[in-house]
Amino acid sequence: MDRLTEMEAFATVVDQGGFTDAAKKMGISKSAVSKHVSSLEARLGARLLNRTTRRVSPTEIGLAYYDRARRVLTDAGEADALVTSMQAAPSGQLRISVATDFGVNHLSPVLGDFLATYPDISVNMVLNNRYVELISEGFDLAVRIGELEDSSLRARKLTETKMRMIASPAYLEKYGRPKRLDDLNEHKLLHYSNQANGSVWKVSAPSGEKRQIRTAGWLSVNDGQSLLNAAKSGLGIAYLPSFLYADAMKNGEIEDVIPDLPVDTQGIYAVYPPGRFPQPKVRAFIDFLVDAFSEKGPESW
Repeated sequence: MDRLTEMEAFATVVDQGGFTDAAKKMGISKSAVSKHVSSLEARLGARLLNRTTRRVSPTEIGLAYYDRARRVLTDAGEADALVTSMQAAPSGQLRISVATDFGVNHLSPVLGDFLATYPDISVNMVLNNRYVELISEGFDLAVRIGELEDSSLRARKLTETKMRMIASPAYLEKYGRPKRLDDLNEHKLLHYSNQANGSVWKVSAPSGEKRQIRTAGWLSVNDGQSLLNAAKSGLGIAYLPSFLYADAMKNGEIEDVIPDLPVDTQGIYAVYPPGRFPQPKVRAFIDFLVDAFSEKGPESW
């Protein structure tokens, strides 16, 4: 006989307190339920139920087996439900978190195509510049840039961005071009104020080692686009990702301050809570993003 059916018959008898009610619950005859349970006991070589004319109750061994059997049956039911849900059309509200700069400049412009492709999904996009707790704060997914701090999350790489020190031609003409990292001590720096480590740039030196640039900034802002605007206006040197500066550099509004330095690259990822399979709406959105950014980065923005 089918092992799972035997297990289900036994567990249902325990749940319902007897064979008659178990048969009604399962939609089969009382004799069929009795046959499944007897077959299970014979296969295990143990008596699982105490049977009297008035009641049925599990033996000590039967109670221990019931606990495990109920878990197995629950897992089996969830597995069936998972297959059903994964074949269903993606739907429901998708709540995503994304850094303001990337969300405004690159995610917002492609959302229309996603919503047109999946009309049964609604999107709630939250723009912020902090690491949100996906599960406790109710997010389905986040787009994150740089090193991933939470290793418990699942992640899929979308593309890459490069980091450069940039400034306007007017600034470099007025204050001179630094030739070495140490020369930055004599320059006006534009810092991103939301960094956890404060006003520090982690930059690769020509030797390949990582250097921390701690020079005090002339201006600190919690928004990358504002830093880019300040750099274009000649206010100082900013350290920004290519997805922000690419157009300005192409138009000659800013320049690479120290071209000989190694260029640092950061990954851009879709991250989502752990679990063996993502929900259909999450999987659909990630697949869409991979396609949308397939020809983007690390410089071509």
